[in-house]
Amino acid sequence: MYNLYVMEQAGYTNKHPDLDAVFAALADPTRRAILWRLADGQASVNEIAAPFEISQPAVSRHLKVLERAGLIERDVDEQRRPAMLKADKMAAAVDWLANFKAFWGTSFDQLDDVLINMKQTRQQEVNNE
Repeated sequence: MYNLYVMEQAGYTNKHPDLDAVFAALADPTRRAILWRLADGQASVNEIAAPFEISQPAVSRHLKVLERAGLIERDVDEQRRPAMLKADKMAAAVDWLANFKAFWGTSFDQLDDVLINMKQTRQQEVNNE
């Protein structure tokens, strides 16, 4: 409860409470690869599992995590249960990350300044030798 109070005082409000599940799902490289595959269109579990060196049940477990996070949805098509990408939860994560764009731009500008100064200092040292 205290953490929520501190976050509110700092100006952080979690407009998208599902972000924790989205970022947890995206933390796994296999799940990111599955999402990448689904960006090309829907696929069955067997189609998704084909390039991986893991079992079909393991892929199914990854799909359940992605589905609970709202990143995919699964349809019932006779015996197949094709999975397809859902954009709204991913868009919320992208929007949240976009808030840090200004920070990273400033940080990279500062890094450029440091590198330029280091290069100039090194050049002066070489000239003085």
